Order: sequence, then structure tokens, then C-alpha cells
Amino acid sequence: MHGPPLVGWLLVALCAATGTWCLLRMRACRAAAERRDAAAGALMGAGMAVMAVPVTVLDTGTAGAVVFAAVFTAAGLHALVLVRHDRHQVHHAVGAAAMVYMAVVMARGTAGHGGHAAHAAHAAHAVGRPEAAASGLPLVSGLLLVYFAGHALWCVVRSPVPAGVPAVPAAPPALAVGGGATGPGAPGGGTARTADGGPGADAAGAGKGWLLSAPEVAAACRASMAICMATMLLTV
Repeated sequence: MHGPPLVGWLLVALCAATGTWCLLRMRACRAAAERRDAAAGALMGAGMAVMAVPVTVLDTGTAGAVVFAAVFTAAGLHALVLVRHDRHQVHHAVGAAAMVYMAVVMARGTAGHGGHAAHAAHAAHAVGRPEAAASGLPLVSGLLLVYFAGHALWCVVRSPVPAGVPAVPAAPPALAVGGGATGPGAPGGGTARTADGGPGADAAGAGKGWLLSAPEVAAACRASMAICMATMLLTV
């Protein structure tokens, strides 16, 4: 990706974190539609994280652009097949199309003349003229930018109000170790503990489940992914 390295690394971190969350959510979901949605998000996050690495650190060249285009063309076609059953797949298809578009722009920037086009792009950024490095189609870039900016705003506006982490269920009766009485300080001695590992284990499980299933967390991840995509489109 062309542009300031700091912006690139921030995008890498955010996309990787969002993709990882989607991967964990895919394993936790039971419904097939939710698993498909999470899998598409995980693939998109991973692809965007790799693509956002500054070109001075990772220059995949034409071969990398071809791989990106092939993978996300297949992902986009798969999403279109599923649109009949899940309308949200339209968004995944648009995201895959944006990835293919940026991959084609990458290929145009690195192909031919022994990489002179890419060298010229690097030089343009070095002298503070990023507009000279852009090789995408302004109309296509603009339409995709408007779509993803609008999608990010829609996710924020439609995000449900957080209700907080669900309360931890009441701890089961304590069992005395080495005595017949129960509860701390009970006569008969013995160290009290819960039968299923204690309320701490329940709290950890409840917090993890909430993080992977809360609608507001999912909306935040979708919004962050859309913002990252819009930012990357500004560099093509």
C-alpha cells in the first residue's frame, strides 16, 4: 500500500484484530448464516491486513496482485451465489470487488518496464505528491469510497445500545474440602470452593461469550472494516 507508513501499520493492526475476532466468532457461531458472515469477515480482514503493509516493507509485485484478485474474485462469486438466502452477502460481494479492484491497481503499478512504474509511485510519495502515485480510476475509487464511508456510518447509527456484560449466574453452593460443613468460616474446618471451579470461571466464560456474540461488537467490527477499506481506497 502506498501512503504514510504509520497509516499503513495502523491499518494492518486494525484489520488483523478485526479479522481475528471474526475468526473466533466463526468458531463460536452455531447458525450457518452467521458462520458464513464471520468467515467472509475473517478473509477480508486477513487480505486487507496483508495489502495494507507499506510497500517499502512488503512489495508483493504482480504475482501477489494476481493472487489477491483470484482469491477475492472467488469470494465475491461465492457471496453472489448466497445472496438469495442472505442479503448481507451483497456487502461481502462489494467488499470482494473492492479488493479485486485494488489488486488490479497494484498490478498496474508494478507491471512493465522492470518496475519503473512502482518506482515512480514511490518517488511521488517521497516528494509529497501522492496524487502522482495514484493509478486507479477516480470514478470507481470515488463510488467505492462513498459506499464504504456510508456503510461505516450506517453501522454506527444502527448499532444497538450496549446493554453491558450479562450478569454472572449465582455461584453454586460451596463444597468443603476436608469437612462436612460448607461455606467460608463454617464449623468443621476445610477450604471452601465451588463445585464447578468458582464464580471466576463463570465470569470469564460469560465475558468471552458476550465479546463474540454481542450485536454492538459485531457492528463496531463492521464499521472499522469499512473505515479501513475507505482509507485504503484513498491511496489508489
